[in-house]
Amino acid sequence: QVQLVESGGGSVQAGGSLRLSCAVSRATVSNYCMGWFRHAPGKEREGVATINSDGITNYANSVKDRFTISRDNAKNTLFLQMNSLKPEDTAMYYCAARWANTCSIWLGFNYWGQGTLVTVSS
Repeated sequence: QVQLVESGGGSVQAGGSLRLSCAVSRATVSNYCMGWFRHAPGKEREGVATINSDGITNYANSVKDRFTISRDNAKNTLFLQMNSLKPEDTAMYYCAARWANTCSIWLGFNYWGQGTLVTVSS
């Protein structure tokens, strides 16, 4: 069973930055479609970004040019660098893995972490 453990969440003022990490075990991060999702209170879960096995990335329009998804194959870890944070970025952020050739925030993911909370104050 693939295990994903997120870390790096916290409280930050608007305009600040945070870097989320997702430690992957029992799987090789570079072999999977990996994604970050977020869920804010009262809203539906939203796909944030994905990176496929070839390293190709895609982002939701709401975070494009502010967030960067990346991975460290040696550490088997996924990252989400979040810059220029806004109060509307406040949410629980989840790391997810998808074992398939296709990779998109609109597709189903097989494995999920427990989440890390990001709070952005104005």
